[in-house]
Amino acid sequence: MSGKRVQAKHKLDRRIGANIWGRPKSPYNKRQTAPGMHGARRAKPTDYGMQLFAKQKLKGYYGSIGEKKFRNYFKEANRIKGDTGQNLIGLLERRLDAVVYRACFVPTVFAARQFVNHKHVKVNGKVINIPSYRVNEGDVIEVCEKSREIPMVIDSTQSLEREVPEYIDVDLKAMKATFLRVPALEDVPYAVQMEPNLVVEFYSR
Repeated sequence: MSGKRVQAKHKLDRRIGANIWGRPKSPYNKRQTAPGMHGARRAKPTDYGMQLFAKQKLKGYYGSIGEKKFRNYFKEANRIKGDTGQNLIGLLERRLDAVVYRACFVPTVFAARQFVNHKHVKVNGKVINIPSYRVNEGDVIEVCEKSREIPMVIDSTQSLEREVPEYIDVDLKAMKATFLRVPALEDVPYAVQMEPNLVVEFYSR
């Protein structure tokens, strides 16, 4: 991953005011202020401020998805029957790059996006290079054979830094994962509290 990406990721941690991926190397663990002059932050945010913050946190978590695409996720979540906030989480967790990250094939969501882009991943035996590709229940996601020797992949699959959530069944030796079901908010192992209800309020204004 490029130095620029690492800097952007760490800057996001400080701007959000949390180690949103729970990474041990996050500078937020040492310096808990927002970037910029004295890390100035309003003492009590407005409702709008809290909604905006919740949106930035969730959007940033998935590799800083573009605003237009993120808004489209909200619109689709709103159309689906049931709780819009829960539907939004389900749609985000069905992204191929999110599944690759959850399966511990790579160390970060940013690396997952690049990994998919560079044709290192197959879904049901077919190479897919679209990070936002939507995975369905029962789909088998695997690291391409030629890509299994990449040091980042070996390190990530052998690392015990993260646990694989219950809605994904992973065979790390074979570097294969099966997407079992669409998760609810409480199933997703976020390192910080996500508030999709506030994101819904933000877009519903």
